[in-house]
Amino acid sequence: MATEWEVLLPKEIDPSGPESITDFARCTGMDEYSSSDDVLDDIGRYDAVILRVATLDADVIDRADRLQVIAKHGAGLDNVDIEAASRHDVVVCNTPGANSRSVAEHAIALLFAVRRNLRTADRHVRDGGWERSVHTGRELTNDTLGLFGFGAIAREASDLAHGIGQNVLTYDPYVAEEDVPTRVERVSEFGDLFTRSNAVSVHAPLTQETRHAISTDELAALGETGVLLNTARGAVVDEDALLEALEAGRLGGAGLDTFEDEPPGEDHPLYARDDVVLTPHVGGVTHEALGRMSQRAAANVRTVYEGGLPKSTVNREALDREGDR
Repeated sequence: MATEWEVLLPKEIDPSGPESITDFARCTGMDEYSSSDDVLDDIGRYDAVILRVATLDADVIDRADRLQVIAKHGAGLDNVDIEAASRHDVVVCNTPGANSRSVAEHAIALLFAVRRNLRTADRHVRDGGWERSVHTGRELTNDTLGLFGFGAIAREASDLAHGIGQNVLTYDPYVAEEDVPTRVERVSEFGDLFTRSNAVSVHAPLTQETRHAISTDELAALGETGVLLNTARGAVVDEDALLEALEAGRLGGAGLDTFEDEPPGEDHPLYARDDVVLTPHVGGVTHEALGRMSQRAAANVRTVYEGGLPKSTVNREALDREGDR
């Protein structure tokens, strides 16, 4: 076992995680390099990478001769070539659940913002207006919230929704019926989620199966007063179909924290719409969640340093090693 590991950190990270591994690790932030190319040129120096939004593709991993672990600061791993990492016996792990409450709260906040016309009401007051009837909103109590996917974030969202008096449905063919709380109704058909809900919140990962899964038919089923919320991955929603539904009045509004392309560009047509509330992929960005993700990612690095496999290892079966901590 090496006496000291070199660990590459993201440009921004809560210091509590890196501070917890200083007994065996020397940490270097990506911001200490003059460019991204310089970071990649030096990748062979590192035993571990704690990763946020940067991409580790096969080319980078092939050049990372010392790399032992890629510890994702968060849950989504679409910016890591897991197959390439497995070929090199590199552990890939994440921090599932660390930001679940934060993302769930953000989804419900977006729903409030759309239903109560907060975007336009705020601008109206700042412009000197005081016309209250123009900004008449809708209550959330007794509405039905549909959850596409029922992982840790959706479970938190269901608790919040129940707390404000909503009914909750979910569609997730990969979750067993016995794992869904009795107060959440599990629907067996994807379309039913939209026909029976007043708002649908996306909590599914981006896969070939879910890419553009929400498109013209689903949005039409949600209806002219329905609201679509996305705090998961932008490409789960067909943005062209979403814009068309909004323009045609077939959908009541949307709250989006994620986009197919991020950032979405200066002239994205959704910017002009008052029935859409947009945020810059900040659902999981709270002080509390950032601290948890930093600490858990660092703990995963420690586990691999000590010869184990983190419980959240996603490529366990492909690795030539044993252990579970």
